[in-house]
Amino acid sequence: MPPLPLQKKVVLGLQHTIAMFGATVLVPLLTGLNPSVALFGAGLGTLLFHVLTGLGVPIFLGSSFAFIAPILTVMKAEGPAAVGGGLVAAGALYIVFSAAVKAVGVSRVQKVFPPIVTGPVIIVIGLSLAGVAINQAQSHWGLAVVTLLAAIITSVFARGLFKMIPILIAVLVGYGTALAIGGVEPAKLAAIRDAAWVGLPPFHAPRFSWSAIFVLAPVALVTFIEHIGDVIVNGRVVGKNFLESPGLPRTLFADGIANMASAALGGPAATTYAENTGVLAVTRVYDPAVLRIAAVFAMLFGLSPKLAAVSQSFPPGVLGGVSILLFGMIASVGIRTLSEARIDFAHSRNLIVVSLILVLGLGGAKIPVTLGEVHLELHGMALAALVGLLANALLPESLDREEHDPHST
Repeated sequence: MPPLPLQKKVVLGLQHTIAMFGATVLVPLLTGLNPSVALFGAGLGTLLFHVLTGLGVPIFLGSSFAFIAPILTVMKAEGPAAVGGGLVAAGALYIVFSAAVKAVGVSRVQKVFPPIVTGPVIIVIGLSLAGVAINQAQSHWGLAVVTLLAAIITSVFARGLFKMIPILIAVLVGYGTALAIGGVEPAKLAAIRDAAWVGLPPFHAPRFSWSAIFVLAPVALVTFIEHIGDVIVNGRVVGKNFLESPGLPRTLFADGIANMASAALGGPAATTYAENTGVLAVTRVYDPAVLRIAAVFAMLFGLSPKLAAVSQSFPPGVLGGVSILLFGMIASVGIRTLSEARIDFAHSRNLIVVSLILVLGLGGAKIPVTLGEVHLELHGMALAALVGLLANALLPESLDREEHDPHST
């Protein structure tokens, strides 16, 4: 394919920004962080990722959904500065993972995270957020249903670019409906009118708290799994093996630095976005420069207080409608992971591993951990992932063979 003219790259870059916009803004709206800071941090993180990986990987980094539940916990207990400190620590763990992968080799790492572990963990990510979606939807079921139907119809019947942005379209439909029925608070509409078109978003420095770090940093184990999967899928779409070149250790290091940069500004953690990989598959334009243009657009959007005021005025019912579909789709990806791996649930070993992950991840289990005078808890996705990895590593594969051995007793 001949080089694209700059004008076309700009249009394609804007398309990528639109594809990531809905989900990237939704995370701070759900957690209480600032959408403008999130957009700016996503753009900055993407540019850092590209520079650190040699400008050759067409990936966009947007807000990570895996951190929503723990961010809500820390936000309620300690505020946004402590959230930033915990997310910086999570990014630092990526650098540790990068060094570990380089030491043991990529092939061995892939064996440690088989589908029997990654599938249920992804299910836990989605279903652990189900309560958040329902609580928001219950504030106005009419808006929630309208928004949800718009997302479903767009996903099923739309074509081209519109099929890539069902969440954004659904939010616009739901918000338009809310405006028509008077469902948007007058004070928030006034804030939109008064906001400037251009201005610096409310950046704030992180504050490091052991309790916040212990809640947020372990989730990096889950997003580490996501990172491996997303890099593999992106490489398959493009026709390259990015695990080998630039290499998984390098992409992990770059993702960690991007996470730390976003969190240091007060934004959410960043993660590789499948939405943009989908745009690559449709357009068949794999030029990484297009993704860097998208990152610049994201930063420019983050510098508009008026746009931030609009996004912060969305009624909870609208957010609940899209969240029902979005969180359910995350869980469905985990089910698909198990299905595509052809996991045989006639085997007791497989049932045990999946059962432990699901019950501990969704049942509210908490394990107290004491580090000197610091008393902390391990729970949720971090606990589920850790127990799943240990169970898969320690349970002997002979359990499966004995079940199918006609001479066993």
